Amino acid sequence: MKVTRLLIPSLLAASLAACGGQDTSASQATEVSAQKQNIKAHLEFLASDDLRGRETGSRGHEIAAKYIASEFKQMGLEPAGEEGTYFQRIPFRISTLVPNSAKMSYTVEGETTELTFGKQFITGPSHYSQLSEVTAPLVFVGYGMEAPEFGLDDYAGLDVEGKIVVMLTGRPADLPSEEGAHLANIKGDIAREKGAVGIITLHTPEREKVREFETSVYYTKTPRMTWIGPNGLPQGEEQQLMGSAYVNIDAGKALFEGAEQPLDAIFKQIEEDPNASPKGFALNGSVSLAKESNHEETTSPNVAAVLPGTDAKLKDEYVVYTAHADHIGVVKDLSSDDTINNGLMDNASGVSVMLETARMFVESEQDNKRSIMFLAVTAEEKGLLGADYFANNPTVPLNSIVANVNLDMPVLLYDFADVIAFGASHSTLGDTVSKAAAKFNIEQSPDPMPEQAIFTRSDHYTLVKKGIPAVFLMTGFTSRTEGEDGGEVWGKFFAENYHRPSDDLHNLEVNYESATRFTDINYEIGKEIANDAQRPRWLEDSYFGKQFKD
Repeated sequence: MKVTRLLIPSLLAASLAACGGQDTSASQATEVSAQKQNIKAHLEFLASDDLRGRETGSRGHEIAAKYIASEFKQMGLEPAGEEGTYFQRIPFRISTLVPNSAKMSYTVEGETTELTFGKQFITGPSHYSQLSEVTAPLVFVGYGMEAPEFGLDDYAGLDVEGKIVVMLTGRPADLPSEEGAHLANIKGDIAREKGAVGIITLHTPEREKVREFETSVYYTKTPRMTWIGPNGLPQGEEQQLMGSAYVNIDAGKALFEGAEQPLDAIFKQIEEDPNASPKGFALNGSVSLAKESNHEETTSPNVAAVLPGTDAKLKDEYVVYTAHADHIGVVKDLSSDDTINNGLMDNASGVSVMLETARMFVESEQDNKRSIMFLAVTAEEKGLLGADYFANNPTVPLNSIVANVNLDMPVLLYDFADVIAFGASHSTLGDTVSKAAAKFNIEQSPDPMPEQAIFTRSDHYTLVKKGIPAVFLMTGFTSRTEGEDGGEVWGKFFAENYHRPSDDLHNLEVNYESATRFTDINYEIGKEIANDAQRPRWLEDSYFGKQFKD
C-alpha cells in the first residue's frame, strides 16, 4: 500500500508531462496520511513511567524534550530554538511562602487589628522579593475591571495611586464567558497600570457556594513558578504590586466598617442583580501586608523546529503548531501504589499528534508557501509559562507568525464524529477547520462548554494576546460508533483520569483510528493556512481581534 501511494502521484505527474500537462508542485506531492504505529510509539515513550510525569524542570521532562528534538532532527527539520539548536532554554523561579511569615493587619483611627493567616486571610509567595512589606490606605474598586465595550469602568473617579485596591472575586454574570475570563485574568495588570501597590480580593457568598474559603488554604503550600526575562526580572516586568491577600467574608466586612457602604449591602446588590458592577469608593484606615518567600532557580526548554516555506515572499511567514510536553510529575500523597502522573492524554497525545503531523509535512514533499514551526512548550501546567516566554521572547519575528494551531489534550479514546475548535468564532480559522474536517466527513460543532472559557486556558492564549489568530482543536461529543456516547467518554476521562496517575496506557485504551483521523485533520488545517494567499484574519466582531490585532 505504501508503494502504491508513492507511485500513483509520480506516474500521474509523468503522464501529464508527456501529454504537455502542467507539472506543478501539487501534482508531484506525495499523498500522506497519519500512521497509527508512529503515534503509538510516541505515546508509549512520552507517557512511560521512566519519564515520571514530565514535571517542568525535572529529568523526565528533559528526556522528553531531547526525544522531541531527536525526532525533529531525524525528519530533517531546521532548528528554531536559540544559538542554532532546537532548544529555547527558559530560566524559571520557583517561589514558596515561608511558614508563619504572612502577616496582615488593619488600622483605623489608631486601632490595629491583626488578622489570622489561614482563617481570615491567605496569600501566596512573591516572585520579586524574599521579604515583602507594604502599608497603604484602601480603595474599593468593585470587580476591578475596565472594559468600555462592556460598560465597565470600575476605576472611574477613583485615585488608587499608592493605594491598596480592594476588589470582589469573580465578574459580572452577563459578561461573555471567554471575554469575561480574559478580563478577570488581567485584573492585576489593570491595578498596576493605575498605580496601586497591592490588591486585597474579597471572598463572596456566591464564591463560597462554589469553593469554601477554607479549601483555598491548601493552595498556599503549593510552590509557584514564573519565568525570568533576559533582563533578570520575573516575566521581564518591574514590580509594582508589593502585596496581596485573599480575605474571608468576616474579615472583608471589617474593612468596610464606617465606609460609604457596608459590605453586606454590596453582597446584596450583586445577589439581586448578578450583572451589576458595584461602584467603588475609598475605605477608612490602612492595611499592612508582609511575608517572606523562598526562591529556587531552575530551567526547562521549549523545543522548536521549522520546515521552511518555498514561496519567495511567504516563506518568511510562519504557521506555528504548539503542544505542551510537560505534565504534573509525581503524586506527593503516597496513599496509592501508582504515584506517577503519566499524562497520556495530557499531553503526550498532543505532542504525539504534532510529531506525526510534522512527519506528514516532511514526507508529503509538498512545496508549502509559508514556513511551518513545530513548538513543544514547557510549563503549561504551571500557568502557560513556556508559551508565554516564547510569545514575549520569540525565536522568529512575532509579526511573521500568521496563526497558531494548538494541540492540547485531545481525548483520543472514542470514535469521534465531530470536532470542537475553540477560537473558531473569532477568526477565519473557523472556516479553515470546517474545510479540513469535512475532508474526513467530520463536522465542526459549537463549543459545548462555553462557561469553561477554554479559549483562555491553554498555550494558544499567550499568542492570541500578541494579536495572532489561533485555534485549539478538541474531539467533539458525538461518536461514529453506534451506542457510543463521545461526551460520556470525554466526561468520564475528566472525572476519573484527568491529572491523576490513571491517565496512562495501563488504564486507558487509545482509539488509534481516532488518533490518526485527528492528526489528518490537523495536518490539513496547517496545510490550508500555509498555502492560502491571505494570512488568517480576525473577524470584525471578535473582541480578541479588536483588543490585540495591530
